Amino acid sequence: MSSLPKKGYYVSGNTAEGFVNFLSTNTSNFHHHIILKHPSYKVKTTVIQEIINQTEAKNDLEILYSSIGKEFLDGVIIRDKKIAVIDERIASAELCGAFEINLTLFSADSVAHNNFSLEEEQIETYMQHAYENFATGLKIHDDLEAIYIKEMNFDKADDLAEEFVQKILSEVSKQERNPNVVHRLFGTNTRDGVVNVVPDILSQVSKKYFIKGRAGTGKSTFMKKIMAACNEYGYDVELYHCSFDPNSIDMVLVRDLDFCIFDSTDPHEFFPNGEGEEVIDMYDLAVNPGTDEKYAEEINELNSRYKSFMKKGVADLKNAGEIISNLEQHFVINQREIEKITSFIDGKIIE
Repeated sequence: MSSLPKKGYYVSGNTAEGFVNFLSTNTSNFHHHIILKHPSYKVKTTVIQEIINQTEAKNDLEILYSSIGKEFLDGVIIRDKKIAVIDERIASAELCGAFEINLTLFSADSVAHNNFSLEEEQIETYMQHAYENFATGLKIHDDLEAIYIKEMNFDKADDLAEEFVQKILSEVSKQERNPNVVHRLFGTNTRDGVVNVVPDILSQVSKKYFIKGRAGTGKSTFMKKIMAACNEYGYDVELYHCSFDPNSIDMVLVRDLDFCIFDSTDPHEFFPNGEGEEVIDMYDLAVNPGTDEKYAEEINELNSRYKSFMKKGVADLKNAGEIISNLEQHFVINQREIEKITSFIDGKIIE
């Protein structure tokens, strides 16, 4: 039996505002949240992956990638059953039907009961340093934005947004329903560097709009207007936040209208290469010509400083990741124990 298509994205991220977690907006009407508790990310990921393997042929799955690193998972959402199985790191008080499972009860491994508080403190210190470096980088980035804001034609930017709204909504019916907005990220800063799953998300819709420009040229504001217009028409929206500044928007996706528009600039720059793909360049269309050249020296200096703090932040995440890797070597789980856990979850809740 072939598997149903899986979607994958991030609900957690390492940002200039610290750790962010958008899970609750994605599962607000769910019956159950199964929260896996264990000191090992590897053990929890193994259980999550086994549940994916057992359910992917018959259920509508959404894979939650981990902001720690590529070898881990934050969870899996079984959308058609309104169930989420998640790592405790993204659990929060507002989750409906929360059910905690202590995985150490299913294992003969006594290492899980050891005290790793020293290592945990070291990890937390590196994580906080990363967030501080990202925050400093964001302040420098704000100065970069200020240059382009001075040279921005806001009336033209408003006209562009209105034209785009007309383009996507002029021939569709207004839905008499309360639309839903879910908040996500298509990538984040991790121990592996800056990662994203943009190509996977783009493959899920036919019409793709690559919005380009510079810092402060209205890309996020443009997309917020698109989101608001689609919401006003009653369409559900997937809102993907910037993993650097979570107050900024990097992608709007509307499945019922079969389109997405996203910030296609560094560090997630892509170019159209097929039918149904189009570029909207805010710099070319709404910024005074010659701005790059006029402020070239200042722009280069700010870009260099901003990127240096981003690199420092990622280096901090890598250092935290190395401690996590060393800790993970202490933990083992065998197939029989995994089967006991997944059988319990399946029998008690999923079925």
